[in-house]
Amino acid sequence: MEIAVPLFDRFTALDAVGPYEVLSRLPGAIVRFLGPVAGAVRTDTRMLTLETEGVWEDVPEPDVLLVPGGFGTRELLKDERMLRWLRHAHEQSLWTTSVCTGSLLLAAAGILDGVDATTHWAARDLLGSLGARPLAERVVQRGKIITAAGVSAGIDMALVLAGRIAGDEVGQAIQLSIEYDPNPPFVTGSLEKAPSHIADLVRSAEAAQST
Repeated sequence: MEIAVPLFDRFTALDAVGPYEVLSRLPGAIVRFLGPVAGAVRTDTRMLTLETEGVWEDVPEPDVLLVPGGFGTRELLKDERMLRWLRHAHEQSLWTTSVCTGSLLLAAAGILDGVDATTHWAARDLLGSLGARPLAERVVQRGKIITAAGVSAGIDMALVLAGRIAGDEVGQAIQLSIEYDPNPPFVTGSLEKAPSHIADLVRSAEAAQST
């Protein structure tokens, strides 16, 4: 099973690497990191670089399409090269998935027109403006499309996908193998739970980072 993860300048590392840690453990899985050009791609913090093995078009028809998010998604919303590749990949895929603002790219490609989907809480309005129906949920599946909310939700999405592909017992075994048993120290992991002043701090930080 070929899993394509398209990277781009200013993607979020965990959006790609979190699901990779899950899906790479599926029997027969081959995960391919691809970029606009082959070689190094830097994350949105500029502190980490991942090496891609080829360009997006090198895997035109993956079994699984997994689109990460990050601040770099905004610059690709009208990038016809990316959107054309996404459309074709989705037409042929068994599963089309996204993490965080990766759903914005799926929406910009027309894949989420009228479809329930999720994204990072700060991008829900933008997702709606691109034709999707944004939901405040951590993982949303509609047919072969599975979208995940912000960053860490990609692990949850990948475990859901692993269960759909290989059965719940395999999904459970993968969850145990990576010891994914969240017990966060704070109850601020979603917009609905966080105090308003904490949400404002995040908005300010993200506004500064996006420039």
